[in-house]
Amino acid sequence: MKPVTLLSLASLAYAENLIPTTCFDSYTSLEEYFSYLYPWGSDHNGSARMVGNSTDHDYISVESGTLTLVAKPTSGQPATSGGQEINYLSGAVHSKNTFTVEAGSGFDIEAEFQATTDKGTWPAFWLNSATTWPPEIDMAEWKGTGQITFNVFNTSSEVMNHNTDYPSPSDFHKVRTQIRAENDADIMVKYFLDDVEVTTQYGADYVGKPLYLIINLQMEGSSGSPGPSTDTYYRVKNLSFDQI
Repeated sequence: MKPVTLLSLASLAYAENLIPTTCFDSYTSLEEYFSYLYPWGSDHNGSARMVGNSTDHDYISVESGTLTLVAKPTSGQPATSGGQEINYLSGAVHSKNTFTVEAGSGFDIEAEFQATTDKGTWPAFWLNSATTWPPEIDMAEWKGTGQITFNVFNTSSEVMNHNTDYPSPSDFHKVRTQIRAENDADIMVKYFLDDVEVTTQYGADYVGKPLYLIINLQMEGSSGSPGPSTDTYYRVKNLSFDQI
């Protein structure tokens, strides 16, 4: 996978688009910018196992510019390597390229989401380290509470966390994230919901570290249990990822 390295602001006269809003127009476009599942495979925190590839779109599909992930109840699946019971099959995609904030640079990332806030459902839109963890920036996360969560992890126990109410989850809402290098090591992250600034967070030692963009619909885990007994949908459209 080819890493994308950001140049300094002095050498940039304009923003460069790295993932266009057309990325969900077709499977050809999806697969130009994204790979299926998590970067590490099918399982993560939670009870959903990710399923999908270029010929299996039961859980990961695109139509009319919208990415749809669906989680379906299941039984009889083997547990994860850590012993987690699998109660759902679901979908995830991650960026083919990694993205690295360099000193004097940053990203503008935005998309529109139709995301459930029901107990046991855990949609997410996040940047995660391609090497050592952290870094992790949760640009939008819904954990079954009726709120949206924004996080920056500095260590496993040192987390900048902000929760805010998320009304009308059946509607699409725009989330925008501005990431900027503060110096040669640290970053600042601003979050906007429906064009209203919500909070600002900071990440230590993020500069120079490659990140994957991940979109997934996990279930239960941090969102509580039991989860729903019917199918759960998570939709994303108008995704744009710019280098600043």
